[in-house]
Amino acid sequence: MVVKVTEGIEVQVRTNFDLRHSKPNSDFFWFNYRIRIENKSSDAVQLLRRHWLIYDSFLLTNEVEGEGVVGETPYIEPGDSHSYDSHCNLHTDMGFMEGTYLMKRISDGHLFFVDIPKFGMVAPFRLN
Repeated sequence: MVVKVTEGIEVQVRTNFDLRHSKPNSDFFWFNYRIRIENKSSDAVQLLRRHWLIYDSFLLTNEVEGEGVVGETPYIEPGDSHSYDSHCNLHTDMGFMEGTYLMKRISDGHLFFVDIPKFGMVAPFRLN
């Protein structure tokens, strides 16, 4: 698990290689990840947008940007958290992702970016 805190918003990421959906002989590697966003600030926030940079082991980049996460733009009260599951496929058996969330502080409408920590994705057989 990797963790990063920006302006009182903590982002935790856990990853898992999914062999059932992967096809290593066809250079298709599926990774699941779980994100937990905890509001450690004193203000309610709303997650508005996400921006991802996805790299395979050849450092080929895929950029993903859009509204919310998995179809939601969650409000997160102080002391609460929001979790979601998603996935990524790569053409190599290892890579990494990093990015940002655009958040809005509800009390005054202030917009700010929250860093998503860089996290690795490695097929277990790559570690042998």
